[in-house]
Amino acid sequence: MHLLRAHDDPARLPIERVEASLQLAKGDGPVALVVRYRLTGDLPQLALPPRGPGGRVDGLWRHTCFEFFVRPRGSAGYSEVNLAPSTEWAAYAFDAYRAGMRPIEPLSPQIDVESSPRLLTLAAVFPLATLVDETVAACDAALAAVIEARDGSLSYWALAHPDPLRPDFHHPESFVHEIRH
Repeated sequence: MHLLRAHDDPARLPIERVEASLQLAKGDGPVALVVRYRLTGDLPQLALPPRGPGGRVDGLWRHTCFEFFVRPRGSAGYSEVNLAPSTEWAAYAFDAYRAGMRPIEPLSPQIDVESSPRLLTLAAVFPLATLVDETVAACDAALAAVIEARDGSLSYWALAHPDPLRPDFHHPESFVHEIRH
């Protein structure tokens, strides 16, 4: 697991840690991408959507959600995936930095969420081929989270925050995690 850092002062929030991992899982079937998040803190103080039936929903980034981005090494194009504790999700392909956005479909991720008053975990599995060309030898990834407090304030967590003025998970320099096939 990698520790995500808050873009602003995390002391104002009831969050102790946000951790994430992203790796390939190779088995008998297609290569899968497995992402895991672990949020530790005083969870009743956060605005966490209740678990629901899941499904595709746009705008998840406006509330608590976990995000990852995958870009084939040397490419300008990338994929973005948003995952909510409700098990709702969204996925988009981009041709370049914030350009040419379009939904990725069909996609049926397997999402598992567990929570207690101090810990929320989310794990999801995606066929790699739905997000990037499987023939690419290496990908760069960004791991991030948007956490909403009960008062509606948002905090932004990521492996890297290249822009000191505003959180920008799409920033090319946010892709600091390497995935090799």
